[in-house]
Amino acid sequence: MTENTDEKTNSGKSPYVLRLYVSGMSPNSRRAIENIRKICAEHMEEPYQLDIIDIYQQPHLAKQGQIIATPTLVKELPLPLRKFIGDMSQTDRILLGLDLGER
Repeated sequence: MTENTDEKTNSGKSPYVLRLYVSGMSPNSRRAIENIRKICAEHMEEPYQLDIIDIYQQPHLAKQGQIIATPTLVKELPLPLRKFIGDMSQTDRILLGLDLGER
């Protein structure tokens, strides 16, 4: 499942590209999906693309992305690439890793 916003901002910046890897619709997977959607909606001023990948349905994508645990959020763009593992409930940590929070 892919969620997109506008392709470019008025400032011409490239959009964020995020991939959230989950395993089925377990409670941890549902919580991670809810948490990352909330973070994107409340804190992202930039456009973004959020792909939610169920590794049970698309195991080749987990192998390709070198995913060894779920839920895992991967920030592919803008660089640098970053990975977060867990239910995404530590909003401050996620925001810092996405370069959206205060340092």
